[in-house]
Amino acid sequence: MNRLKDATSPYLLQHADNPVAWWPWGAEALAEARVRQLPLLISVGYSACHWCHVMAHESFEDPETAALMNEHFVNVKVDREERPDIDAIYMEATQALTGHGGWPMTVFATPDGHPFFTGTYYPRPHFQRLLHGVAQAWRNERQEVVAQGAKIVSALAERGAVASGPRPDEASQALAVTGLVDLFDPVNGGFGAAPKFPPSMVLEFLLRRYARTGDRASLDMVEQTLAAMARGGIYDQLAGGFARYSVDASWVVPHFEKMLYDNALLLRVYTHWWRTTGAPLARRVALETADWLIAEMRTAEGGFASALDADSEGVEGKFYVWTPEQLTTVLGAEDGAYAASLFSVTDDGTFEHGQSVLQLPSDPTEADISRFERVKESLLTARAERVRPGRDDKIVAAWNGLAVAALAETGAVFERPDLIEAARDAAQLLADLHLADGRLQRTSKDGRVGTNAGVLDDYGDVAEGFIALYGVTGEARWIESAGMLLDTVLTRFPDGEGGFFDTADDAERLFRRPQDPTDNATPSGQFAAAGALLSYAALTGSARHREAAEAALRTVPVLGERHARFAGWGLVVAEAALAGPVEVAVVGPPGDARTLALHRAALLSDSPGLVIALGEPGAEPAVPLLAHRTPRDGEPAAYVCRGFTCRLPVTTPADLAAEITA
Repeated sequence: MNRLKDATSPYLLQHADNPVAWWPWGAEALAEARVRQLPLLISVGYSACHWCHVMAHESFEDPETAALMNEHFVNVKVDREERPDIDAIYMEATQALTGHGGWPMTVFATPDGHPFFTGTYYPRPHFQRLLHGVAQAWRNERQEVVAQGAKIVSALAERGAVASGPRPDEASQALAVTGLVDLFDPVNGGFGAAPKFPPSMVLEFLLRRYARTGDRASLDMVEQTLAAMARGGIYDQLAGGFARYSVDASWVVPHFEKMLYDNALLLRVYTHWWRTTGAPLARRVALETADWLIAEMRTAEGGFASALDADSEGVEGKFYVWTPEQLTTVLGAEDGAYAASLFSVTDDGTFEHGQSVLQLPSDPTEADISRFERVKESLLTARAERVRPGRDDKIVAAWNGLAVAALAETGAVFERPDLIEAARDAAQLLADLHLADGRLQRTSKDGRVGTNAGVLDDYGDVAEGFIALYGVTGEARWIESAGMLLDTVLTRFPDGEGGFFDTADDAERLFRRPQDPTDNATPSGQFAAAGALLSYAALTGSARHREAAEAALRTVPVLGERHARFAGWGLVVAEAALAGPVEVAVVGPPGDARTLALHRAALLSDSPGLVIALGEPGAEPAVPLLAHRTPRDGEPAAYVCRGFTCRLPVTTPADLAAEITA
């Protein structure tokens, strides 16, 4: 019997009609394996994963393959986005055994959950042979198989945590930049070879590095990479938003799935690029991406969905690609030829079967702006008639926290109150549905909260979003909620060595408690927590939070020297720590134009990690940074502080900007 029909995960629901007798992960599945004395077959994936769909169609929908699975295994489906802890421990095993990883991940394990054979995608004939082989080994060599699982678990347990060193300093940060320069692609931007993933966290570090030190090489890498991505096929030139990665080195052909976390992180980076340089391309892409998030990813409850699929009608990229003939059909011969030239649509195609992914190597001329907008609108209208990719509409706490921070800051910088309101709505959903007594649940769907406990990155990213939202709105409740989350981080997640585990001390016991300070597609839980702890300390003066942040950053110099691409968010937070971070307290009547001008001047500063407290004269201070801060001669005033030591208050935006950079 397939037991997935009541799941909250869209990925699990995609498999609810399979002839495979799937179980969701849980004690019942493991108990079934023990009772039947069968191994577990654990299949891990996510709803927008193209190769997960391929394996599902080839094998899990095939009655013959399903019969083999049902006879010889207890089959467990896991959504890696709902259960990153399960994904992490089995991915560690898969990478250790095979030298690589990916999804779908296929794991054979003992009834105790100990992995003894792992892999990723298997074509159906290969998969069927593997099923026969593993089943035969379990029947005839069970003792050896169980011993192999125990040996793997023991070997993983002996792996030490990433070494900690001294606090990040100027020398260690510079060494990380040197490593990134060595990896930088001077032709196409980005780091390394194909496939290329948007290096959002590394780019955020390099922007902060430039803001703090004036290092032009750091800014050059940022600008070349962000411009190349914005003009390539990885960016949706019609509707905005970025695909997951590019299969080539030139950002031309994407893997077409669109993830909330990528777009939230990139939205923030493009906004910060504009804040630093005023680049028109940065502004356009930031606002288009924000509008895309609102239009296509916002849910009825006010949160943001996890992903859009790569496929539609079972074909990868079908929704997004064009031929010259299709352009002519929609636009007519003259505008069709114009669009083909502008968007690099060729007869040979840049994708499969003579189809092209739209690129925009250069902006239209000033004289062509109206024509460009007309063509773009016509193509959008025509594309809307196509079958849309599926949407995974579960709410993931961590990724919504990233979206809250990005939308709040983008709305403030570009004076878009609707974006700030969207950030507030998502934050309210997290506070009302996901957060109770300082504990987070990771997911919800259709207003129904899931049963999966939040992991460390949920706490860090949601706290980060709440703190950013407070800096934009001055609403004290967001700081209070961030404080509750960080209290849980400090009591439930420490490893006793200055770092953090990825799961709480009362979380489900797996064969290994996951802990990984390195970034993946999103900031690592440890570095996300460190960033939120540092900002909270800057607003409250809490030595406890500051010390915890600094301890969590002690892995950054080691990782930055060896693997800077996977320490981006740690390097980001380290830049904030080296900069102070600067603390700005703005005091004045909330509707006063002079108060708003001072607040905006603070928001437009690119000082790394700068925090803002906003308060009304005579009111009970929302955060300690506001205590004893008063207007100056009756005028709204701003205080610039470091470590709660403040300079004399200023009353003009120009003076505030000068004080911040002093």
